[in-house]
Amino acid sequence: MKIRLRDIRDTDLPIFFAQMNDPEGCRMAAFTAKDPSDQAGFQAHWARNRQDPANVMRTVVGEGEGEGEGEGEGEEILGNLAVFGPPEEREVTYWIGRAYWGRGVATAALRALLGIATERPLYARAAADNLASIQVLKNCGFVVSGSGRGFANARGAEIDEVVLTLTD
Repeated sequence: MKIRLRDIRDTDLPIFFAQMNDPEGCRMAAFTAKDPSDQAGFQAHWARNRQDPANVMRTVVGEGEGEGEGEGEGEEILGNLAVFGPPEEREVTYWIGRAYWGRGVATAALRALLGIATERPLYARAAADNLASIQVLKNCGFVVSGSGRGFANARGAEIDEVVLTLTD
């Protein structure tokens, strides 16, 4: 599937909200909002982050197979990704709708984002058992640089996480 990144539109947010409320997606991501179904909290989070000019935030869109989510002719909203945080701790994050897992979408989207957000180092975090996400990050040049434990809202427990770093 071919992907491209574009600026986030207000009309993308309902699709992001639905994707981020998928139970399996939440379980895999683990580190989610306390209550992913809180529409007001979701809207406030996105409004705050979209207003910060330091954040690089994009919608991942594609053409081809899929469930037809999106507003444009032949355009599907596959997910979103961002670079955020203070200069010395810039971090990447992404969420790809489960309907698009296993198709190379996350890797292609992250590579495209890394061409836009060229500052280094960049960091990423993943649940230690989220092997697919860790592999996406490794495919894009990130290396495991640490580990820890954190409370995973989606699992209601403290779990192991890995920290990955991109320096080149």
